[in-house]
Amino acid sequence: MFWSVKHCSLIIIIGSLRCLWSFNVDEKNAMKFSGSVEDMFGYTVQQFENNEGKWILIGSPLTGQPAHRTGDVYKCPVGRSDSKCIKLDLPENTTIPDSNEVKDNMTMGATLVTNPDGGFLACGPLYARKCGSQQYTTGICSNVSASFQVMNSISPPLQVCDNKLDIVMVLDGSNSIYPWSSIKEFLVKFLMNIDVGPTLSQVGIVSYGDEVSHVFNLSQFNNTKDLVAEASKIPQKTGTKTNTFLAIETARKEAFTKERGARPGVKKVMVIVTDGESHDNYKYKQAMKECDEDGIERFSIAVLGDYYRQRKSEKDIETFIKEIKSIASPPIQDHFFNVSDEVALLNITESLGSKIFALEGTTGNHTTSFKLEMSQAGFSTHVSKEGVMFGAVGAYDWNGTVIMKKAQDFIIPGEDAFHSRAVERYEGMAGYVGYDVQSASRPKGILYITGAPRYNHTGRVIVYKLDGNNIKIKQILKGEQIGSYFGSVLQTVDVDNDTYTDILLVGAPMYMGPERDEQGQVYVYKINETDMFEYEMTLKPIAQPCCTSRSHSSCKTINKNEPCGSRFGTAIASVTDLNLDGLGDVVIGAPLENDHRGAVYVYHGAGKSLKKQFVQRIASGGDGEKMKFFGQSIHGVLDLNGDGITDVTIGGIGGAALFWSRDVAQLRANMSFQPDKINMQTCGASRKNSGCVNITVCFGYIVKSEKEDRFSTDMQYSLTLDSLRAVSRGLFVNNTERKVLEQKRISNKDSFCGEHKFYMLDKLDFRDPVMISLVFELVNKDKGPVLDGDLPTSLNKTIALVDCGNNEKCITDLHLKATANITDLVIKANQEKFHVEVKVRNSKDSAYNTKVILTPSKNINYIKVEPRDRDCEIKDNIICAVGYPFLKTDEQDSFKVHFEVNPSNVCEKCVSIDIKVSVISDSEEPNLNDNSVDIKIPVKYESGLSFSAVKYMEGSHHIIVRESEEFPSVLNHMSMIGDEVNISYTIKMEINQTIPPLTLNITYPFKSPRKNILLYLTNVAFSKNVKCDVSQVDPLKISPQHTYPSHAVKETLGNYTVACDGFNCKVFLCTIPSLNLSKSSQVNVTFRVWKGTFIKIKIQVSKDSLGGIPLWIIIVSILIGLLILALVIFVLWKAGFFKRKSMEEMKDMKNGQETRT
Repeated sequence: MFWSVKHCSLIIIIGSLRCLWSFNVDEKNAMKFSGSVEDMFGYTVQQFENNEGKWILIGSPLTGQPAHRTGDVYKCPVGRSDSKCIKLDLPENTTIPDSNEVKDNMTMGATLVTNPDGGFLACGPLYARKCGSQQYTTGICSNVSASFQVMNSISPPLQVCDNKLDIVMVLDGSNSIYPWSSIKEFLVKFLMNIDVGPTLSQVGIVSYGDEVSHVFNLSQFNNTKDLVAEASKIPQKTGTKTNTFLAIETARKEAFTKERGARPGVKKVMVIVTDGESHDNYKYKQAMKECDEDGIERFSIAVLGDYYRQRKSEKDIETFIKEIKSIASPPIQDHFFNVSDEVALLNITESLGSKIFALEGTTGNHTTSFKLEMSQAGFSTHVSKEGVMFGAVGAYDWNGTVIMKKAQDFIIPGEDAFHSRAVERYEGMAGYVGYDVQSASRPKGILYITGAPRYNHTGRVIVYKLDGNNIKIKQILKGEQIGSYFGSVLQTVDVDNDTYTDILLVGAPMYMGPERDEQGQVYVYKINETDMFEYEMTLKPIAQPCCTSRSHSSCKTINKNEPCGSRFGTAIASVTDLNLDGLGDVVIGAPLENDHRGAVYVYHGAGKSLKKQFVQRIASGGDGEKMKFFGQSIHGVLDLNGDGITDVTIGGIGGAALFWSRDVAQLRANMSFQPDKINMQTCGASRKNSGCVNITVCFGYIVKSEKEDRFSTDMQYSLTLDSLRAVSRGLFVNNTERKVLEQKRISNKDSFCGEHKFYMLDKLDFRDPVMISLVFELVNKDKGPVLDGDLPTSLNKTIALVDCGNNEKCITDLHLKATANITDLVIKANQEKFHVEVKVRNSKDSAYNTKVILTPSKNINYIKVEPRDRDCEIKDNIICAVGYPFLKTDEQDSFKVHFEVNPSNVCEKCVSIDIKVSVISDSEEPNLNDNSVDIKIPVKYESGLSFSAVKYMEGSHHIIVRESEEFPSVLNHMSMIGDEVNISYTIKMEINQTIPPLTLNITYPFKSPRKNILLYLTNVAFSKNVKCDVSQVDPLKISPQHTYPSHAVKETLGNYTVACDGFNCKVFLCTIPSLNLSKSSQVNVTFRVWKGTFIKIKIQVSKDSLGGIPLWIIIVSILIGLLILALVIFVLWKAGFFKRKSMEEMKDMKNGQETRT
């Protein structure tokens, strides 16, 4: 488990190291320690100090190859001519008396921590003890004194080994078993692996067929050899019946008795081997019940040979297997076996033996799960203020736990202390609680913290307190990505050194990046006043794809089966104030970076937390094969060279390196000018020899360490004139160049000043002031102190240009004019545009840094300024420079600012566009009366609305009222009133702009002049964004409980149209708020026509209203008709129409023609 879970990595640095971001950890002069890659030399590192000197302790968990690989810890001296590392031989001196120890592969040195007593703890989490034939990896830690002597060994979960078992074999000897020799071979092979004896395990054998008999009693043999010899001679019982439950009952009652050798308090195990379904299944329930009551753990084996030989059906086989499974103790998968025939029994002896022998040293009924037997205590270790915490990831079926040692007592939490199986079910299984452990000191007490990186596959961190010996979980922090191993690395940090913990860092080193590479990341949690951790930020490495630093073709082949990325967060170390700012710092390892060469990142403290950006990245110089995984272990708490600064040790597979920290110096600079303005009329080339401006630069130097014996150091600085320009407008007097470079030697707590004069050239461009740049640094980059990274190493200042002649002050008088190109505006959807023209004139001395400020109202937007090269700053206001750097005497400057209407910001009370324009300068100006203009442009808004009304009626477009129709005298339901009329009003937005709130007035005729009801309002429905007054709906409240008597009065209506002229009308209102207006809104109104009124109404029709045709029109029309008729008759007469022959004459003519023919 050690190798599969605790991701193997750690690297050595041999060769030069390269850093991309550099601060005060010296990468070029590291002290290196080399060892065996196969031994994992460098897997853990610790800085150590005792009376003999200063040391680096290096863990090598696989030392001892190839024979034993016990692991060990090496002490490597610091500051001596001989830096050879010496092995401490801890495994040889780490032991638990009276126990059968297994130290091979114990991985001593896999965990390494110093303790407040001046010594250290080194742990081998795979240390094991044998209990019978079983081997339990309980783990062990060696408590080593300051003089490197093992004071005692600690194995918290170690218990007295109890390898006693009373095993009874129940063998089916019926005739169907064939060949019997295969049963005996199975029995012999199985028994040979059992340590038999009065103080060890005992074996009894019961055979059955038609009857049951005892072959061996439990106490019959004192050793395995004799038992095996006699077992090979056992004859077959024979018989035609298979009375399995009779045999089980007999074995329970008789074989496990004191008379046959059963021992009180010893676990009872029964192994049943049978090849057929029982003939006494009716005894099943009672037999199983009594076995459970007696605490007998049962293993059952189904032999299918006879079923296959007789070619029995699948159903028969399933029935047989089902019965034999029901005999086995739970869980079935650990207690039931089936084989194809008798010969195949030999194949399961090892598996059966491992299941049974796993019971040795355990207690309770059906104990096949582990409690502390496989705990691997010491997988992680942490020394808190109240005791030592041991992570035991293998405890409780690898759910894990944390064991606490206070003085001589151990606090071992129960199985459900860190999770409840009933509540969390499968999610908590194999969560590896104890993978890492930490504590946090708070004013209210100690908080204990442990990680469970496999919990629910995403991992979690548990924060808890101790109430006596009880675990009280206070908080749980959850991981976010499956497989990220969130919680595998923990580190608390007291940033401000007030003895109380400020932050918790949680590593998720296998967090996948976008390309499924293990980039890793570290979560930072700050602790609040209630002692709860709150997420603050996430630290991430530089993205690391595979093989980025190699160019040869074998790159992908070499690493094709290895993970890629960074694994940032594999190691997190709180180091003591590297940069001497009084705050704690953090170093984080990323062992997979640079194609498995590895790297570490340095973060500085800030307030009560960390700066999110790392200040230094130290990369390994290994080749990625023999030397790799630099950054898996980190430690930095001691000053190992006596310079008063904490040094950092970084380890990896194959070696480790000690990096010296360099002192930090603060070099503060100041720069001033005399005079503080350049008078253009007096500072020209004529002052080439004397200069007209004097620059004074002063420096103060302080080394931050407390050591007083500091040597002086060299520093240099440079001054550059007009640094923003390619060609300088000024030159220094001493070299007639734009730049000077000076070097000085300076000592701790020393200061000095330097002066440099310059002059300006003639015919200058005065658009902007002159920028003077000061840059400074320490000369020696590789030795001595480094400059504080929190302080600047450059300084830029400007000196203004003035043109005021001999006057000390420039007195200016600015005149502002601002006019818009429109006088009023209708705001439409197409966003109307306009501009404001600004003119500024100066009538006195030059005005420096002159600016025009335009403040527009919110209903317009800025578009642009003309000309485009105008220097303007656009925020809430529009600020434009005028005549920069100054506006000369009698000079005028003008520009235009273009605006457009902002339709999304229309307000009900905005009746105008307002623009305030003002002009200011840095010069003194007594008269400000004409320095501002207020522009007001009246506006109106195009609504962009369409309104429609649609009527809906059932049947037809008319309401029919019959004269003889009856109307109820009493109304108890609105349907009795009359026909229903629905009117739908729709308001639509035609353009996309905000408009003020709308009001819809709906007026309808309610009563006639004689108070008869005409239209009765029954319902008003409206869209969500509309609000309507519904108080007039059903004003009479007509219902079965509230009836209304109908008493219409007869009256005469003289108009066909019933409107509000002369009638009693009602009005109700609907409002549509501006902010809620959607693209369309609807109001649906429902009326009922009061039929009783119209039945009683008499319609009077006046003659005048019928209209008629005047008489003279009728007479003229008749005369015209007669005249036309006379004209037609005359035409026909002229055509001979009235002279045709008679019928008789026509016939005589026809007959005459026929006679001639």
